[in-house]
Amino acid sequence: MKGWIVLLAIAGAACAQDKGAKAPPRPGLTLTTTAFEDGGVIPNKYTQADPHPVSPKLEWTNVPPNTVSFVLYMHDPDVALRKSTEDMLHWILFNISGDARSLAEGIPTGAQPSDGSVQIKNGGGVIGYRGPGAGAQGPYHHYTFELFALDTKLDLGPDATRADVLKAIDGHILGKGVLTGRFHR
Repeated sequence: MKGWIVLLAIAGAACAQDKGAKAPPRPGLTLTTTAFEDGGVIPNKYTQADPHPVSPKLEWTNVPPNTVSFVLYMHDPDVALRKSTEDMLHWILFNISGDARSLAEGIPTGAQPSDGSVQIKNGGGVIGYRGPGAGAQGPYHHYTFELFALDTKLDLGPDATRADVLKAIDGHILGKGVLTGRFHR
């Protein structure tokens, strides 16, 4: 009987400690697409292998509380332009509403979306999405879609540069979700 009392006392102490324990952390901001698996090969319809590539549909979950807006940043980190740390910019879309949980497939290029979000010029000098275009020589390139949840809306216009956007989000990031696809011709 004495052994049972000791076991019950230990179990009770463990339960008391659990009540003071913190809840497990929330899952982080998660970015997904039905177009390809994370780390998978990006289908040609979304790449420069197609004469008119379209942006993939993107969805996100686990949005941090107090998110005011999102920034979507797509780049090819496998490129070193002009022998520098600068890589190839494929797309920046900012001031996406904090209430949004997806982007439709085929966001138009060359113009600004009607929802108030803003696209800037990509590495090819065109406003909007630029599909992956790595050549047939060499390994697959990795195309990284990064979604940033912000506590503010950016006070920038379509003439902003990548450096302007990245500087403006610094200090305002509540969460980040990353999705990577691979491509070569």
